[in-house]
Amino acid sequence: MRKVILPSLTSEQVEYLIFQAENIRDKAIISLLADSGSRLNELINIKPDHIDFDTQTIIIWGKGAKQRKAPFTSRTKDLILEYLRVGKINTGSQHVCVNIWGMRRRGIQIMLYRLEKKTGLPCSPHTFRRTFASNLHRAGLDIEHIMRLGGWESLDMVLRYTRSVKFEESLRLYKEIER
Repeated sequence: MRKVILPSLTSEQVEYLIFQAENIRDKAIISLLADSGSRLNELINIKPDHIDFDTQTIIIWGKGAKQRKAPFTSRTKDLILEYLRVGKINTGSQHVCVNIWGMRRRGIQIMLYRLEKKTGLPCSPHTFRRTFASNLHRAGLDIEHIMRLGGWESLDMVLRYTRSVKFEESLRLYKEIER
């Protein structure tokens, strides 16, 4: 099996994507994806009462109907609050389960695809999941804590998601020795 180093974004690239997003809803989605490491299915199932602004956590339902809490930053808190203040949640038909975003899965995928085309940066939900793990690792957080925060059941997945960071770190050390 091939082990490709999959892309993740730096904090600066996430900020750029948020800046380039078309509206407050899209900015909040991108920020939350990068902060929480949420999967797309978890993101589309978020309801307003799942968000705890005091603890800056969100209750999400992960794979296998497992509930967990995911963290988010003050920036995301402000963006979500602004979206809730000005946004209109589109309830659509009765057949659609309403989420906080008023969007279906495909709508979020299309929004991210358009942003990727506009910026040239990878914007899939899983890129943001890798970004979550990689940026926490760059900041010095232990992989066991990253595993718990991201809802992974094994350290192997966290190591797989942070492979690019390990290489960057090794390359930096190599260049220091080269001097």
